[in-house]
Amino acid sequence: MAKKANVTNEEAARPITVSDHIELNERNTKKARTTVNDVLKFPVGDQFEKDLTEILESDCEAEGETVVIALVDFDSFMHINQDFGVDAGDKVLIDTGLYIKKNLPKDATVYRIGGDEFGIIFKGDTEREEIFLFLNELKNNFDVKTPDGAEQSITIGMATAFIDASRCAELIRKADGALYRAKTSGRNRVVMAREEKMVPKTSHYTQDQLQRLAKLSKLEGIGEAILLREALDMLLKKYDK
Repeated sequence: MAKKANVTNEEAARPITVSDHIELNERNTKKARTTVNDVLKFPVGDQFEKDLTEILESDCEAEGETVVIALVDFDSFMHINQDFGVDAGDKVLIDTGLYIKKNLPKDATVYRIGGDEFGIIFKGDTEREEIFLFLNELKNNFDVKTPDGAEQSITIGMATAFIDASRCAELIRKADGALYRAKTSGRNRVVMAREEKMVPKTSHYTQDQLQRLAKLSKLEGIGEAILLREALDMLLKKYDK
């Protein structure tokens, strides 16, 4: 019989907190990434944001270069691990990553940004309309299958620098919003970021929170609304599965 871990009554009674969920999710995500990342050797994690920030802070806008990001998500991936096992799921992710890399133009870089999601940064002379058409072809020609031979699909959200947003976090948020709309409208499609309708702050915040927000906004030189959107997107990305 396996030896039980020593757990005090206080520990057993302690409710699971948001921090516990975040820590567990990060541990599981890191563990799941290992095999796939070892094979693909793509830049991973926050390297996507670091590279994008560096690009946006360079002279690419003045030089007339196009910068577009795309978030590529494998549709309904969870059932593959459940039906065929984790090894089969890893193989599908590896095949998907290799498919994307094989078909990318020379001015694009692919990243593994977590789970079944890949990120692409396009930087060069290609116009965003051409990139949209390329991504649509990438989706249409996707040929990765599950072990039973069933065809699979991918969904893509894209955003263009200096048109949709100028900052890294805001640009990623716009692409993620496009991806979300693509997912909820049927999957297996490419959607571009769109202009958003904003609503004013409500009374859902304490006076102390608003004062600290104003201080942070002044310190960082970033609008309060942008900071709030970034914070909400971080929360949704953690729990909106």
